[in-house]
Amino acid sequence: MLLSFRSTVSAFAPVLVLALSGLISASAFAQAEKSPDFTKGQALAGVCAGCHGVDGVSPVPTQPNLAGMSWQYVAKQLRHFKSGQRDNAIMKGFATALSDADMKALGVYFASMKGRPIGTKDEKLAKTAEKLYRAGDATRGIPACAGCHSPSGAGIPALYPRIGGQHAEYTVAQLTSFRAGIRGGATKEDSNPTGKMMMTIAGKLTEPEIKALSEYTAGLKAN
Repeated sequence: MLLSFRSTVSAFAPVLVLALSGLISASAFAQAEKSPDFTKGQALAGVCAGCHGVDGVSPVPTQPNLAGMSWQYVAKQLRHFKSGQRDNAIMKGFATALSDADMKALGVYFASMKGRPIGTKDEKLAKTAEKLYRAGDATRGIPACAGCHSPSGAGIPALYPRIGGQHAEYTVAQLTSFRAGIRGGATKEDSNPTGKMMMTIAGKLTEPEIKALSEYTAGLKAN
């Protein structure tokens, strides 16, 4: 009987793990919904929906999906828009009126949303970037994208953003900006080490590689 019980438990262990992880995720979401930051962020986010979607998934491919992004990353980008460290006239207009508390609240709200992969439009092109994303290119000093953004593209909260399921067009624009030195600069208030790192890495990528990587990450399922 004991062996039979153990065998049964072993057989269903993966199912139990998935069920528990689902309960934990649901519990975390429920807690987020009850938090003051979530409520405040929800109230502030109405104006964001036009570009970033009511569910945090942008209907405009040149605008980023924010669903599932860590609150720290969202807040940091809003600070950069407000200070001018990241150049975007439209976003600066919105961010200027926000306090640090507002930025955190918006981040918490978008972080609570479940993102979904946009999907690649060119499977053949995306496939050519898989090795570069997962292993990098040591001969050119290019580290694996997966090292910071994770194999699934989920990123590392508070450090590196979620890029899995992001619009390829948006990712191309950002990598191109890093490559040109338009994005990633530092200020006295923020040395922006991750931005500097991205400028260095993107500077070693070719245009075809940027397009291929962007197609590849668009198809990653970060959840």
